[in-house]
Amino acid sequence: MKFPEPQALKQIAAILQCEYEGADDFEVLGMNEIHVVTPGDIVFVDHPKYYDKALESKATVILINKKVSCPPGKALLISEDPFSDFNKLSSHFRPFVSASSSISPSAKIGRDTILQPNVFIGNNVSIGDNCIIHANVSIYDNSIIGDNVIIHSGTVLGADAFYFQKRPHGFDKLLSCGRVVIEDNVEIGSLCSIDKGVTGDTIIKKGTKLDNHVQVGHDTVIGENCLIAGQVGIAGCVVVEDEVTLWGQVGVISAITIGKKAVVLAQSGIAKSLEGGKTYFGSPAEDAREKIKQLTTMKKLPEIIQKLKEQ
Repeated sequence: MKFPEPQALKQIAAILQCEYEGADDFEVLGMNEIHVVTPGDIVFVDHPKYYDKALESKATVILINKKVSCPPGKALLISEDPFSDFNKLSSHFRPFVSASSSISPSAKIGRDTILQPNVFIGNNVSIGDNCIIHANVSIYDNSIIGDNVIIHSGTVLGADAFYFQKRPHGFDKLLSCGRVVIEDNVEIGSLCSIDKGVTGDTIIKKGTKLDNHVQVGHDTVIGENCLIAGQVGIAGCVVVEDEVTLWGQVGVISAITIGKKAVVLAQSGIAKSLEGGKTYFGSPAEDAREKIKQLTTMKKLPEIIQKLKEQ
């Protein structure tokens, strides 16, 4: 998320009431998670295991819970609780604004777009031309929808990320201030959930089609002309490249990449990145032909064991 206008390091430190290392006027442009940071962004880190990754990332401001040597050209915000302070910044720069009507006055609706009864359109939503938004669809604040998009009943775009930190008292939620972006010629089935990014965008690119009951996690990017069948669940921060097919009930773990033109057969579980141009099956998903050979061999095991006993 980029701030409405550049901030000075001293201003950010004042919001958080924390110490800082760097010039008072060090420029801060926004805030993001580690996988999408760019120069000018704040990234938070609260575990020694990830200190180096954060300090060496493209982020130029590191919100950290330990005084460390500041890398050249960067700045530090020293916080007792970076997780909570990151939430403070989210609330400050993109506070929740309650709706005053079913269709927000700030929403932009394109030419010849049809909104069926009981549709909810949040603040600052943009919907392109020639779209059909069916009954009981909810589109949360700041979502962007292109042209010729069809969204079927009961689907929710822009719900919060499933992102929590374990605390002694339970779980603390990381606030979501990102967006959902749906490009042109996408069709989304009924009762789908597409979560917004924590600070960035969850993106479904042009021409992709989602069946009913599909879950897409925060900050995931689905490429062009993909087919996602019913009951597929995709975790956060996944990259699905162009022309991928995921058949029914496929489950995808977070922070992996599925290569271009990969096909994953039904009820498979994807636990690591997959090379493009191949067909996969099983849990964990492997090359489909190899997996089927393994299953065929497994079925023969009782017969093989019996023969060995008889020898």
